[in-house]
Amino acid sequence: MNNVLVAHGTRKGTGVAMINDLAASVSELLGREVHTAFVDVLGPTPAEVLTALPGGTTVVVPAFLSAGYHVHKDIPEGIAASGRRDVAVTPALGPSIEIVRVLTDRLLETGWQMGDSVVLGAAGTSDPRALSDLRRTAAMLSAALGSRVELAYATAGTHWIGDAVTALRHRGARRVVVASYLLADGLFQDRLRACGADLVTDPLGGHAGIAKLITSRFRLARVSLAA
Repeated sequence: MNNVLVAHGTRKGTGVAMINDLAASVSELLGREVHTAFVDVLGPTPAEVLTALPGGTTVVVPAFLSAGYHVHKDIPEGIAASGRRDVAVTPALGPSIEIVRVLTDRLLETGWQMGDSVVLGAAGTSDPRALSDLRRTAAMLSAALGSRVELAYATAGTHWIGDAVTALRHRGARRVVVASYLLADGLFQDRLRACGADLVTDPLGGHAGIAKLITSRFRLARVSLAA
């Protein structure tokens, strides 16, 4: 059985390295090779990776924190372009309790304290399905922290991260902490770091919990296919 991890591409070398390291960690946990494909910015694309793989069922895990355009359009189109019919696609990584645990860990290791105002910093989306996922994650993180978490985006426009930080300060926030809701380094993580918050967490991809979650996605798909 083939295993493919599909992530969003980035031009930043450290971001690409983070995705490759994540795939290597999952390969080690899974005990099987995990191939990496990218949608947007760089390759190999899902179609290229799937076409090059040997015969047999292939499990694809979308390494996305919400299920938007890339999950619902790019990945299915890549599968169709490969001509393969033996491909099973798992759910995206979020929203999930595992993701919220990783977000909480990142906040704690960055220095978050009770009373800090928290903003969940996402890449931004116009897809209503992804937006619903992001709002759900913000609500889950709010419940975990015991205080309201704002949702804002690294892309300019409505709910821009810089505006969210400024608004919280105007409302009297003592410290503002941005919880990065990004998988790897890149342009959007740079924008979060420059938004004026007191603290900004690292991307999620380097946390061991993400590798464990992806490994679980692969294993559950294998069990389901076997059944």
